[in-house]
Amino acid sequence: MLAAYLPGNSTVRLAEVDRPVPGPGQVLLAMKASTICGSDLRAIYREHLGEGPEAYQDVVAGHEPAGQVIEVGPDVHRLGVGARVVVYHISGCGQCDECRRGYQISCTSPQRAAYGWQRDGGHAELLLAEERDLLELPDSLSYLDGACVACGFGTAYEALCRVDVSGRDRLLITGLGPVGLAVGLLAKKLGASFVVGTDPSPERRAAAERLGAVDAAVPGTDEELTGLLGDGAEVAVDCSGAGVAQATAIRHTRRWGRVGLVGEGGQLTVDVSEALIHRQLTVHGSWVSSTGRMAELLERLDRWGLHPEVVVSDTFGLAEASEAYALADAGLSGKVGIVWP
Repeated sequence: MLAAYLPGNSTVRLAEVDRPVPGPGQVLLAMKASTICGSDLRAIYREHLGEGPEAYQDVVAGHEPAGQVIEVGPDVHRLGVGARVVVYHISGCGQCDECRRGYQISCTSPQRAAYGWQRDGGHAELLLAEERDLLELPDSLSYLDGACVACGFGTAYEALCRVDVSGRDRLLITGLGPVGLAVGLLAKKLGASFVVGTDPSPERRAAAERLGAVDAAVPGTDEELTGLLGDGAEVAVDCSGAGVAQATAIRHTRRWGRVGLVGEGGQLTVDVSEALIHRQLTVHGSWVSSTGRMAELLERLDRWGLHPEVVVSDTFGLAEASEAYALADAGLSGKVGIVWP
């Protein structure tokens, strides 16, 4: 079968590999959609920067997969052939406190392996997955919807739950890439009364407004944000991973407000007393999500009639993975996906 690897230096390598065979507790999925994440670009595609949980082990790429079960191994009891599923992209030890809570993302066991990082991911025709890592996809949602949930929308929803967004709140989003779009779309469903987004890219600002993810999108100067938000938003979420934007999010959160930091990377320097303590801010670091929260999100997307695939601007076949990654890395498009018929 055909599979895509990321050797670094902004390249993609395609190779023919053997068909996987499911063992105990495992299922074999026919891939239907596998989207590209900013973390793939930052830590693998350009150069292999990762250590620890970001250490890429030359496996099949792609940590945002959705597909259909075509074969099950022994001791598989919940899912059968034909099930439509989303892959929670970290397979943990299953025994530590984090895994027991559903936050396999935070598992520190040597057994922890992320799909597309330390074990084969979704950029192949078939994917071997642990049954425990799979969430059933409601019939109303497409496979591309599911792939968007596997990381990006799941990450956005977790952060919004952490900062407890509701109809009481105005929301500031710094960074309007795919995760920022997801934050805006979900925040609207959770009741946020006014959503402002910032991004240096005019293309991304226009997309955010066109999709209804924000009520206003601006480059993000202090003057612009003060004009829109006065003394600040009740809630801010940074999705950029850039220190300047992270500082902007904190600076334009009003006293007693809440800040969520989602974007990976960046160096943030603040005067702790002036910026945080004296203004009574609560700052949350939020890393991906849990299986429980992701299952909750899938149910709510079904109920809300919200389709995450609206943030996908371009799709490619697996044989075109090199073009897909180059477009995603340019940082001007929406979400980029690899899809199968």
